[in-house]
Order: sequence, then structure tokens, then C-alpha cells
Amino acid sequence: MTFRSTQQVRFAHVDGAGIVFYPRYFEMLNAAIEDYFAYGIGVDFAEMHGERGLGVPTVRLEADFAAPSRLGEALDFLVQPERVGRSSAEISVQVECGGELRFRATVVLVCMDLKGGRSVEWPADMRPQALSVAA
Repeated sequence: MTFRSTQQVRFAHVDGAGIVFYPRYFEMLNAAIEDYFAYGIGVDFAEMHGERGLGVPTVRLEADFAAPSRLGEALDFLVQPERVGRSSAEISVQVECGGELRFRATVVLVCMDLKGGRSVEWPADMRPQALSVAA
């Protein structure tokens, strides 16, 4: 199932033309991934990074920008795991406003032991394919 994270375009996200400045989309994308782990999978970044000593850094990112987004709009980030390996996951994210495509990205995350700096197998309760609810 697809996980939905809705975010409002804030003043800090836009440039002088009043549209989302493209690097801000990546910050919002990261927030949607963080929401996905917290509310879709059930393990938030505080627990993951603090108690478990694990991180999920982005190792690959592709993006396409379809239409501008403006201050005050609500953007729906639709997060869908596509492929999950031993320690990596490819996740597609489609960003829409009122059903109109604004931005699309493919993100590859790796489950990493923060202390050792190496990839590790996904813990069973953190595997992205474990998503079974939509928020």
C-alpha cells in the first residue's frame, strides 16, 4: 500500500518567484521518508538513530519536476516501496497537489550501522515492505 504524508508549502520553501525552490523539495522528501518510517513502519528516527544505532542514508536519488508548487499549497507525498533487498530499499515518491503531479522521485536507502558505518540487514520490523497501512 502507498503511504501518504501531507505537507504544506511554507514561506521557507519558496524562492523570490513564490514557487518551491527545488532543494526544498528534497528536504520535504526527507520529511516524508521520516514520516513513512514513523507512521507507516512504526519505528521513528529517534528510536532508529538513538536506541538502535541505525540510519537509512540516501545512496541514490533521481527526480523529475512536473509543475511548480506555491506558498500555502498542501502537497501529498505518496511513498511506495518498490524493491527491497537485504540492506537496501528503492522507494518511489510521487508528490501531488489536488491530484496534479508536481514532483516525482526515486530514492534508494541503505540500512546502516551508524557506529560501524557499514550496511546491515534490515531488522524484520523495519523492512520497508512491511508497510500495511495508509496514513
